[in-house]
Amino acid sequence: MSKSSARRTRVSGLSVLYAVWGLVTATLLAAAVVAGNAVWNGAAYPSADPDAVARRLKAQSVEVYDGFALSEKYAAGTSRFDTSACYYRGLRSITHIDRARSDVRSFGLDWSIPGVPEAAARDAQRRVRRQLVQKGWKLTLEGDRAGTNFRELGFRFEDPEGGDQIDVRWNELTTTLFISVYAPCGQVSDSFVDYDWGEADWHPKK
Repeated sequence: MSKSSARRTRVSGLSVLYAVWGLVTATLLAAAVVAGNAVWNGAAYPSADPDAVARRLKAQSVEVYDGFALSEKYAAGTSRFDTSACYYRGLRSITHIDRARSDVRSFGLDWSIPGVPEAAARDAQRRVRRQLVQKGWKLTLEGDRAGTNFRELGFRFEDPEGGDQIDVRWNELTTTLFISVYAPCGQVSDSFVDYDWGEADWHPKK
């Protein structure tokens, strides 16, 4: 092989090496940018359709109400959805401490059944617990507690698939069953306005 041919071979080899090195460097830089964004922003919130969430939580409320199987004299009152603040994730949360995101909300429907004696409340809670277990929901909190002047019986279950939660409590002082049904934070559209929301009201069947 002549010197010129050897020189061309070396140049060609170096060109390939530089090209490969450039490609690897660009790939690593792109991966670093993606990883950096993920660390900075944290896990993305899932998209949420407020109307769909409301209909789902209303259906769950009806199931709980029916599951109590209480006498007709124990009626649930009407209620309205509330939305709660959700916050920035990842390292970005450090620069936005206590600043809620305007485009992310959680949803909750709180309702109650007053005047339920303890025996009836215990039986109703037992039936709903069994119903939630059969649906595959997981018990996350045993809420029985007592103090000098109060006593509560309750529990919380969570849907392992979507993260919805149902909280049931009975208070001895008021003899009232309190039920909270809520969904985790989700990203909503810019057009969503919670105070003018058609699906916000819940009217339990009588």
